[in-house]
Amino acid sequence: MSIDLQTVKKIASLSRISVTDAEAQAMVPELNNILGWVEQLGEVDVTGVQPMTAVIPNHQRLRDDVVNDGDMRAKVLANAPQAEHGFFAVPKVIE
Repeated sequence: MSIDLQTVKKIASLSRISVTDAEAQAMVPELNNILGWVEQLGEVDVTGVQPMTAVIPNHQRLRDDVVNDGDMRAKVLANAPQAEHGFFAVPKVIE
């Protein structure tokens, strides 16, 4: 696939980017070079290669979902600037 000057101008217009004629002319060989690299990647033989999301295997270390001690309302509310009736009190936002 080859990109010409009109395609560069259309892409710039669709992406709402202001491009002068000189800039568009300079982008033509750059975009064609990028597409050439993409075509080369398509020629690589990847049979037997498993899809991956990272180069090194990552394993999430998840803790067990168990009920902890909880019931610390007084300790939590001790950090609040203002508390009322066992809840955080915040300034009224809507009149």
